[in-house]
Formats: sequence, structure tokens, C-alpha cells
Amino acid sequence: MEMSSYIDHTLLDPEATNQAVEALCKEAITYGFATVCVHPYWVAFAKEMLETSSVGITSVIGFPLGMTTKKVKAMETLDCIKKGATEIDMVINIGALKSKQYEEVEDDIREVVEAAKGKTVKVIIETGTLTEEEKVKACELSMTAGATFVKTSTGFGKGQATISDVQLMKATVGDRLQVKASGGIRNAETAEAMIKAGASRLGTSSGIAIANNTSGAKAY
Repeated sequence: MEMSSYIDHTLLDPEATNQAVEALCKEAITYGFATVCVHPYWVAFAKEMLETSSVGITSVIGFPLGMTTKKVKAMETLDCIKKGATEIDMVINIGALKSKQYEEVEDDIREVVEAAKGKTVKVIIETGTLTEEEKVKACELSMTAGATFVKTSTGFGKGQATISDVQLMKATVGDRLQVKASGGIRNAETAEAMIKAGASRLGTSSGIAIANNTSGAKAY
């Protein structure tokens, strides 16, 4: 596949304007990115911009801390799907995971999966905050709850996507789930390494740089 088809073209800057989101959507069409990734507020606007294209719309739930309640995450998901989101990236309840409240974590994910009504759900486990044991457990709970992907990072927390984390996540989920690498992917070399490690989707704000085989300067 073309590198562009792996990319969720991402704009999660809280200061982003409608002009910036419009530019993001036009770029996604031009380069053939998998989706644009925007905050819930911009989903309906992105749908208008992408109506006649094949580019999907990813939105983020419980972002970036993951500490809203499962009912709030479910309502947020329902609203995003209603407004046109085709994929959902939710942040795991990290505090519950670290407290070994595994049933709570699983239920939190399942509520979003059920609210998404068959749409793709990616579970952001925020690898930079977790031990190896916690990373594995987060992946296992995501599988049990019916998610589609596990995802490394929000890009707003500690750490970024690493090859070793992608490999660990892929080894844990096998063919049951897919892996999305995000955070710090700014050039084609890094993108290719993440794909080789097992990622089938990349979250980045440097999509154009990657597609053009240059380096991006943005943090996410």
C-alpha cells in the first residue's frame, strides 16, 4: 500500500481554526490519507469538507486524559458518530488500569465500542505512562471489550510511539486487533519502521512530510 493510506492526518491543536481544519481536509483528499483526526467539535465541519471523498473522519473521546466516566465517553461517541465520525480513538482510563480495576477498564472500553455501533474503535493506552505488564494488560482488555485497534499514545502525554512498544502490542493482540502508532512520527523512515514493527495505521500531523519523504517539525 501507499504510505499515505496508513495515515490519520491529525490536527488536535486546541487553537486550530476552521480554516486550519478545512486545509487539513483538502490535504487529506490530495494525498489520499486514510482519515483526518479532529476534535469532536470539528467532526460535522469535516464531514461537509469530505462529503464526496473516500477520506474517513476520526475523532477523539475522553481526550487527552481518559478520565471522564464511561457514560460520558459513550455519549461523546454517540454524538461524534451522529455528526459523521467514521472512526473513534478513545483514551483508556489509565488510573483504573494502574489501580488494577480491570473490570472498570474493560467496561469503559466496551461502552464506547457499543456506542460506536460497529465503527472502528482505537483504544489509546498511553504507553509512556505504563509498565510492560500494564501495556500487555491494556491490550488484552481492549481485545475482550471488542475494540478494533490498540494505539500507543495521545501525543499529549509522556513519551511517544516506540518500535518496542509497537512490537509488544502486536505480539499481544496478534491478528485479533490492529495497532496504531502515534506520537513523534515525523518522517518516512520512522513511519516505515513502525509499519514493519506491526502498525497498520499511523497518527501524525506530519503526514505531508512523510508522503513527500521529508521531515516534519510538528510535535504530534
